Amino acid sequence: VERSGRRAELHKMAAAGAEAAAEEEKRLPEGDPESGGDSDDEGDTDSSGDGEDEEKENEAEIQRLEEQLSINAFDYNCHLDLIKLLQQEGELVKLRRARQKMSELFPLTEEIWLDWLKDEIKMATENSEREKVYELFERAVKDYICPEIWLEYAQYSIGGIGQEGGIERVRSIFERALTAVGLHVTKGTALWEAYREFENAILETAQLEKIHTLFRRQLGIPLLDMEASYAEYEEWSEEPIPETTIKNYKKALQQLEKCKPYEEALLGAETPKLAEYQAYIDFEMKAGDPARIQLIYERALAENCLVPDLWARYNQYLDRQLKVKELVLSAHDRAVRNCPWTVGLWIRYLLAMERHRVEHSIISEMFEKALNAGFIQATDYVEIWQAYLDYLRRRVDFTQDSSKELEELRSAFARAVEYLKQEYCLLLFKIIFARLCNNMQKARELWDNIMTKGNAKYANMWLEYYNLERAHGDTQHCRKALHRAVQCTSDYPEHVCEVLLTLERIEGTLEDWDAAVQKTENRLARVNEQRAKAAEKEAALAKQEEERAEQRKQARAEKKASKKAKKPRIGDKRKADEDDEGEWGQEEELPSKRYRGEGDGVLPEEDMEVETGLFGRSEKPDGPAAIPKEKASTSRKDIPKVFHDSSKDKVTVFVSNLAYTMAEPEAKLRELFGSCGEVVEIRAVFNNKGTFRGYCYVQFKEEEAARQALALDRTAVEGRPMFVSPCVDKNKNPDFKVFRYSTTLEKHKLFISGLPFSCTKEELEEICKAHGNVKDIRLVTNRAGKPKGLAYVEFENEAQASQAVLKMDGLTVKDHVIKVMISNPPLRKLPDRPEPGRASLSLAPRQIYGARGKGRTQLSMMPRALQRQSNPVAKAENGMVQNSPATSSDPPAEPKKMSNADFAKMLLKK
Repeated sequence: VERSGRRAELHKMAAAGAEAAAEEEKRLPEGDPESGGDSDDEGDTDSSGDGEDEEKENEAEIQRLEEQLSINAFDYNCHLDLIKLLQQEGELVKLRRARQKMSELFPLTEEIWLDWLKDEIKMATENSEREKVYELFERAVKDYICPEIWLEYAQYSIGGIGQEGGIERVRSIFERALTAVGLHVTKGTALWEAYREFENAILETAQLEKIHTLFRRQLGIPLLDMEASYAEYEEWSEEPIPETTIKNYKKALQQLEKCKPYEEALLGAETPKLAEYQAYIDFEMKAGDPARIQLIYERALAENCLVPDLWARYNQYLDRQLKVKELVLSAHDRAVRNCPWTVGLWIRYLLAMERHRVEHSIISEMFEKALNAGFIQATDYVEIWQAYLDYLRRRVDFTQDSSKELEELRSAFARAVEYLKQEYCLLLFKIIFARLCNNMQKARELWDNIMTKGNAKYANMWLEYYNLERAHGDTQHCRKALHRAVQCTSDYPEHVCEVLLTLERIEGTLEDWDAAVQKTENRLARVNEQRAKAAEKEAALAKQEEERAEQRKQARAEKKASKKAKKPRIGDKRKADEDDEGEWGQEEELPSKRYRGEGDGVLPEEDMEVETGLFGRSEKPDGPAAIPKEKASTSRKDIPKVFHDSSKDKVTVFVSNLAYTMAEPEAKLRELFGSCGEVVEIRAVFNNKGTFRGYCYVQFKEEEAARQALALDRTAVEGRPMFVSPCVDKNKNPDFKVFRYSTTLEKHKLFISGLPFSCTKEELEEICKAHGNVKDIRLVTNRAGKPKGLAYVEFENEAQASQAVLKMDGLTVKDHVIKVMISNPPLRKLPDRPEPGRASLSLAPRQIYGARGKGRTQLSMMPRALQRQSNPVAKAENGMVQNSPATSSDPPAEPKKMSNADFAKMLLKK
């Protein structure tokens, strides 16, 4: 039915065109879709809206988007938003200009092109305007392989067959469409049928053989619904179908059966379908049909236009196999327009233009576009400069003393040095330049400049210098360079000594050889002596560390023995945390008590149970866990324990990472949070000793005050960053996660590493503001507030951030070389959730003593001497009782037969 409707529409349009051939002034039938009868709708659109307020808001938003694009023209989403708003407002002139600007920077999607074309078709009433629509269609079909755009192009051209040469133009467009997408397995059939219907409609002025030819060409291509096309040909043709056509049809059917699995895989796969497309590409590559390979690549890129690797593979195929200039350059151009941030695509484009002998001015213009593309890393700019300088070098004839190309190369080198400042690789460029210009003296001066910047200790730097002298200098300078290298190198002096001896063995005199041997032996002797001293020092430090560890171990053993010697009084209960005091009498922080996230309001499992009734726990206040220690202060002991009310979570915030030594935390925090709103209650959490646990709950009267309190997150309190987060029960909301900062690519934000710990926020801002408007700076610290040498710097826009990467990467700050790149944090890998009733493999191994494991206050009634034998005893075949295999923590022991007397001695032994 769909095909019949399309056929009727085409037949109607073709008939209208044939009628217009007799009367050129008469355009299309009144009911034709191309007649532009929707002008009243445009007026309705202009007059529509919710009122003047909405129009003002839209106008303000349009102005804001235009200003944003004037700052950063490569903001793709900003272009889309602007076009959408202009469509709503009916600003056709501005809409045309916005689409034009976007198409100059990016390939447009099929939907955007179709909307644009339909708008232009409505406004095209004169022949000159129709020609502009044809030009727009030509631009549209170059961006992607889109069968729908080609079909729309052909249909629009049918409306102009009344003009001179109209029929030839329609046929030309159809032929180009078949060349581009006629092999498309799933969508190519529609174009073939449209072409045949056009020829059938103008049958009076065309030969019948033309339609026969179209049928035969289509039946030789593997397309879906081929059987229906074959049946239609049998019904239409008055003559028997030729054997050659039948043979080609059967061959195409076999090919279609091979393609069907890949088409079905694409149909059932989810976006982006990269694996399915790659399998399809591999299949077509084995078949070796260039047209089909090109088509499947284009189909894959139409759905994955932002995958640089896919563009790179496609361009490589075109460069090495097809080698057609227009096709190759078009693909490279579309690649850099889709992925302008990928420097590799730009380099391949420059090489392709040079390979196909494009004019020098065009290549230089494309290089300038690459510099403005906004690469992520500073090294990307170095690579594009290197590729361009290589191209300029290949243009120079160095047999001549001077030439226009040589002067241009010199100018480009000077500009590169200024653009990239004192990058190491640019110094290498300058050295290469000096070598190419036969100016070794200049090259030596540049190498001296490199060595004075802290590179003299590296052997590979000296060997690069030696290779340069070996290739373009003389033996005397080679010898001099190696003697200096032997004296200065500290990482691999043996290698440099070996190269010097090899040089003297080949080209030196006996005196040169003796001098080299003596110099290398003295140098290696000093190196070995220094290494021996360093090894002795390291061994002494290791020994001291072992002694300190042994002393700590012995002190713990003595303390444990003294506690064991004390006999508890009859009737006294054992103190809950008596055996858990650290070496200095303070409570140790166990690994399990660390928070699972920074400021996420999550308590450790044990802490949640010690806290009375937290998150709905029904533990009774008079239970064993509620008994305070004797050392606890009377004030803490007498305070009635308050159960957590989850209904007040919306007006409560969770505050953590506070100092354990904080005196009167309630008063301190009440003063701090009082600026946010009225504080109803502050519940600080203490352990059984009465020691502050470092976290608390702050309850406000209003929900708005709690939201304002979240802004105090990471505020420094007594030298530590305070973490403030919403109060959420993780048992009821296991997916809750609070992370303040973005974890995706942010092109306007920089990540800086290698900063000195003493670097302050003000000092870093002073360095960064020279490259743009700095909106925010965040120094990364650990939980104790100590700096980690990392920072995030947010600029006003992407262009400023890109320039800052270029200028700041490798900069020295207080003797620290920093690294600067665009912020793109790696994805956080969350541990898999264990299945209900099963223990998670990611958790630390623990013995099963119940839901909480073995508590610290639970006593073992078995002597330690017997606890080593945790496995049940087994009886051997000979009747001797033996221990089971030892656990991984105990060394294997020899089987020992024990009597009852031995067991009695063990139990009675003190």
